[in-house]
Amino acid sequence: MALNLNKDNFDQSISSGVALVDFWAEWCGPCKMQLPIIEEFSSEMEGKATIGKVNVDEELELAQSFGIQSIPTLILFKDGKPVKKLVGLHSKESLYEEVNQVL
Repeated sequence: MALNLNKDNFDQSISSGVALVDFWAEWCGPCKMQLPIIEEFSSEMEGKATIGKVNVDEELELAQSFGIQSIPTLILFKDGKPVKKLVGLHSKESLYEEVNQVL
């Protein structure tokens, strides 16, 4: 299960290791297609990487701090620092490729 991230738990959740964060909103069609992929990917990556999601409508400041302009946007973090930004819908296979490059 992907973590629901907010301004209170975001920094701590991504601070060590590899983390993939999905910035999304309920009204976004592609986001609704991305979420089940994120949830499945999260259970398969348990213990290897942190997978989280941020609702941009509820966490506008957090989304703005990472320059989120279109959703879904996924950001890959290594030890708390953003290393790659993926915009648009992504398959589980492409997520594996991206995460394995920084693991």
